[in-house]
This record gives sequence, structure tokens and C-alpha cells, in this order.
Amino acid sequence: MSLQWTAVATFLYAEVFLVLLLCVPFVSAARWQKIFKSRLVSLAVAYGNTVFVVLIVILVLLLFGGWVGGARRGLGGLRSLTHPASCSLLRRLVTLISQQAVLGASSEAFRKQAEGASQAARRYMEDNDALRKVAWLAVGLGGEGAPPGTS
Repeated sequence: MSLQWTAVATFLYAEVFLVLLLCVPFVSAARWQKIFKSRLVSLAVAYGNTVFVVLIVILVLLLFGGWVGGARRGLGGLRSLTHPASCSLLRRLVTLISQQAVLGASSEAFRKQAEGASQAARRYMEDNDALRKVAWLAVGLGGEGAPPGTS
């Protein structure tokens, strides 16, 4: 295998490894979100578009070199095609993991808010029942029946 195809294979195997690493089930989306927000990753994102374009140009040049080499040897083109869009797959996967972490955090916040509202409503209903009983007893009609709201 020539040097250019070794470089292409190394690049593609590294991408496959990164995709599989991002899909590991025992690492939560919240953990990935913390990793993505780290200073090192934010530095990589700052230069990410430039690196992405450079890698695409290198892969296209390697692809063109393989096509020319195959045409010279009479192979009629490439034996296999590389697909440089796999970088966009990594970008999309990172975006989806980040969105999942954000949605998980917001749903947890909404759940806690709903539990708090439910507890407050229950407490207000108990206070309301207690006030009704006190008002019933204050009127002096304690012997004529049960206070309202009780059976």
C-alpha cells in the first residue's frame, strides 16, 4: 500500500474510532457535554473549520492522486473511494450529543419545578382545609354537622 493510501486509511480509521467512542453507551450525554465545553475542546472548535477544510483538501488531493495513479497503471480509476463527508458525521454526532445533554438537563429542571408546584398546591389545599375547619368552629355551628369539605 502506498504512503497516500496509508494516510487515507489512518484518517478514516481515526474517524471510525472517534464515532465509536462517541457512541459508547456508558458515558452519559451530560458527561460528553462537560467534555465538549472544556477549554481544550473549545480551542479545537475555534480552529475546527480551518482544520476541516484543510483535511478535506488533503483527502481530495489524495483521491485525485489515487485516480491518476490508477489511470497510469491501467486500472481505470480508483479501487475504492473515500468519502470526506465523514467529518460532517462527527460534527453532527457531537451536536446531537450536546443537544441531548441540554434537553436532559432542562427536562430534569422542569420535573423538579413540577414537583415543587405539586407540593405547594398540596400544602395550600391542606391549609385551606384547616382554615375552613377553624372558620366553621369560630362560627359556633360545631354541633349542627360536619365542617364543609369533610364527609
